Amino acid sequence: MLLEIIFTLFFSISLSSTYVLPVQIRDAPSSTSIVLATAPKSASCAGAPSSSSECRTASQAAPIIAEVFSAYDITSPGEMAALISTMAFESGDFEYNINIYPGNPGQGTRNMQMASYNVLYAHSIPALASELSSITNGAPASSLSTTQLNAVRGLLIANDSYDFGSAVWFLTTQCSESVRTGLQSGGQAGWENYVSGCLGTTATSDRQAYWERASQAFAA
Repeated sequence: MLLEIIFTLFFSISLSSTYVLPVQIRDAPSSTSIVLATAPKSASCAGAPSSSSECRTASQAAPIIAEVFSAYDITSPGEMAALISTMAFESGDFEYNINIYPGNPGQGTRNMQMASYNVLYAHSIPALASELSSITNGAPASSLSTTQLNAVRGLLIANDSYDFGSAVWFLTTQCSESVRTGLQSGGQAGWENYVSGCLGTTATSDRQAYWERASQAFAA
């Protein structure tokens, strides 16, 4: 049975009641416009300082983001704006998915998730169970070597759905319901609470600029 989710006037996708790939994107130009408005440099990967294997353009990222939103049942424009802006900010307009500065072992994916969370996230993906087990031997992130942490990250960034799905996984599993409710309600206070109360960082002016662009794109 097909369910229809309307992401305001912009994200419009058809999806099955189970997570089956690929998700059919019915309004790709509009979803691309939201991503591009949020991350202006994502119009092209030409001249990107990272390798071509890391960089994704807005047109490449948009359908993947829509796919993971549907998989995790993210339907609120407030949550979507926060997630897209977080990924765009942390990845340098989708140019990076590996932490370069300061080069923390295992840190990466589109929201530059720390290694300990990447291990938890990888454990949540059944398709990675066998490979993950061969890397970690069941050990927790705190016991893993740099090589092992980087290998776990490698499993995630090798698949675009996992790569772009990390921010959504983090919101739905690591953030409190009050944080999510605040985002769903819209407004700066809810977003600031998400940044400080869940991401554990500061709502700097640079980070806020990404969120404002995303929010404006959804409201246009």
